[in-house]
Amino acid sequence: MAEAWQRAGLLPAATPDQADLVVLCTCTVTARAEAESRRLTRGLVREAAPGARVVVTGCAAAVKPQVFAGLGAIPVPDKAALARCPLAPPVGPADPAYPDLAVSGYDRARALLKIEDGCSHGCAFCIVPTARGPSRSRPVADILAEARRLAAAGHGELGLTGINLGHFGRDLSPAMTFWDLVDRLDRELRCLPEGTVRLRLGSLDPSELTEQGLAVLEHSRLVCPHLHISLQSADPGVLDAMGRRAGDARAVSSFVDKLRRVWPRFGLGLDLLTGFPGESEAAFETTAAFVADQPLTHAHVFPYSQRPGTTAAAMPGQLPRAVKTQRAARLRELAAAKAGRFRAAMAAAGDVVTVALEGRDPAVGTCGQYVDCRFTAAPAGRTGALIRGRAVDCDGVLLLVAPEKEADRP
Repeated sequence: MAEAWQRAGLLPAATPDQADLVVLCTCTVTARAEAESRRLTRGLVREAAPGARVVVTGCAAAVKPQVFAGLGAIPVPDKAALARCPLAPPVGPADPAYPDLAVSGYDRARALLKIEDGCSHGCAFCIVPTARGPSRSRPVADILAEARRLAAAGHGELGLTGINLGHFGRDLSPAMTFWDLVDRLDRELRCLPEGTVRLRLGSLDPSELTEQGLAVLEHSRLVCPHLHISLQSADPGVLDAMGRRAGDARAVSSFVDKLRRVWPRFGLGLDLLTGFPGESEAAFETTAAFVADQPLTHAHVFPYSQRPGTTAAAMPGQLPRAVKTQRAARLRELAAAKAGRFRAAMAAAGDVVTVALEGRDPAVGTCGQYVDCRFTAAPAGRTGALIRGRAVDCDGVLLLVAPEKEADRP
């Protein structure tokens, strides 16, 4: 949106009180997030930007536009329309087509390449389908063009993102799968000089862990050796109650075992939700045992939060906050211990890794296995570039020596 506005002649303001237009991108994934969006809107309208036109967009604006209108803001759920007409956007529901938005660069080393929006699944705990609508795939030509733009702008890593990557391609003609797209991107970007760009996969649903996916990863030259999987729970009963698939944990375990033959050392992350209504102590222990058994390197763990407007909010068996918090803390501890052992193993083996350089003072970045890294001395190369380094130690992050510094070591 900012790029479109600047092309139209608008200039960024330094502070809200200097702006003619202030746009707040709201969130509604939890009741707390929606409340924070309302608080920020109220503060902008009343105090921070009293002379500006305050527009709210994003998920909360889509779910409860009347609430934000009552606060004095203009709700515009349609981001593409807002990008085209920032000062007089059409007010109403968003266009059901994929948003006509594109970027040419980011202010970060690692760029995001969005390929899909919306979700057609409808998990019991999730408000996102209501806020974002059904799944819509971005046209492949637009994805490829943006990938080339971002690589040309110097972004060494492109992260594929969407609301539900597994739904990509179902609505295209001809239809294609997410793995078809990954393979296409991999082949299209191979023409660039080696070491110019790599691909990182966003959060995957267990249903996407297919034989086709395994084959694509085996033959890929550019995909980072890292998966992040939206599992939520390892207990079949809890998964069924969530509206997911009872066999998801088994699918993850099977795929990970096969992937070890393709990637000898890779990063593995999980999304986990603790304290879902009706989750018994035994069900939680099933998830904890699964986490302990898998070669996990990081996890996003959340205690379940009642979200009004979802099926789960009215389910019996709501658990006390203390129970949910304690269970989440235990899974985080398990994941943190595994992350430490993973870093230590990489350092002990002297692994050579490739880092997307995110800063030079200090020289830090993220390697392909999705581990935070710091060079012991600043390597040659610009921010955003892919730099190789050898692991020599770990202290919360992986410490690396750049190839050109090897000769300086005793």
